[in-house]
Amino acid sequence: MSVFILRRLMQSALVMVAMAAIVFFGMHLVGDPVDMFVSPDMDQADIEQVVRALGLDRPILEQFWAFVTSALQGDLGQSFVFGQPALGLILERMPATLELAFIALLMAIVFGIPLGLYAGLKPDSPVSRTIMAGSILGFSLPTFWVGIMLIMVFAVMLGWLPSTGRGETVEVLGVPVSFLTLDGLRHLILPAFNLALLKISLVIRLTRAGTREVMLQDYIKFARAKGLGRGRIVGVHVMKNILIPVVTVLGLEFGSLIAFSVVTETIFAWPGMGKLLIESIQQLDRPVIVAYLMMIVFLFVVINLVVDVLYSILDPRVRLGDRGA
Repeated sequence: MSVFILRRLMQSALVMVAMAAIVFFGMHLVGDPVDMFVSPDMDQADIEQVVRALGLDRPILEQFWAFVTSALQGDLGQSFVFGQPALGLILERMPATLELAFIALLMAIVFGIPLGLYAGLKPDSPVSRTIMAGSILGFSLPTFWVGIMLIMVFAVMLGWLPSTGRGETVEVLGVPVSFLTLDGLRHLILPAFNLALLKISLVIRLTRAGTREVMLQDYIKFARAKGLGRGRIVGVHVMKNILIPVVTVLGLEFGSLIAFSVVTETIFAWPGMGKLLIESIQQLDRPVIVAYLMMIVFLFVVINLVVDVLYSILDPRVRLGDRGA
């Protein structure tokens, strides 16, 4: 297992280096942030002073080397707009995004697995057909449209839930969280469900397909022949064998929940990293955009590593196969 983890860490380091180059050079192909700070009455000397202040007067390779050496020390540059460390701004908004993504993932598990399991065990029942039709809608409806409809129905027409903001928060180990307060939980429900809807549909279909496949296996027939109850068969034999793909997909989807929460955070004015990214793109704040993208890459790398380890624990054949390769 230690060799397996060490190999994954080395691969992760290579991915981080490659993505750092792609993100840095890619951002220098999009727009010129100097235009955001130059007024029409500035002369050439003033413009050159702005360029030097932003550190954009040096050759691109020199800028990249300075970025890499600073990044190794935990410094991803200063925000052009806020004048603060870009990484600090990202970390300040990260708890809100992680909380939103975690609650959305929890909704996907709580709703997706039981509904998918029922649809797989009773595929021809009217309830199962309704569940599968609902999952198709979950895949098909655009996130921004669903978010607007949720606000109109539950916030505007019914007045049950607030439509924007994070609500009241409390600090846990110095980190503000909103799900531990009633007001924060009310603010969290709509954006979390909007973010989770696609994942709920994915988990439903994945669980249903796994259940249908497992129920036809010989060991399930043997368990029935032994006289085991349906609850034990489903709870032990079926769940154990469908958990491997579900854990893998959920782990990767958690990364996508964090990375692609931009639309949801914008619609519901959720003060997370995604909303900060949109504001930084509008203002061409390169350091913040680069810091956001590098943080997302880092989270994806960590999540993939954790998923690989969990996968190898659930199915040792994966670890053995990797060793033989």
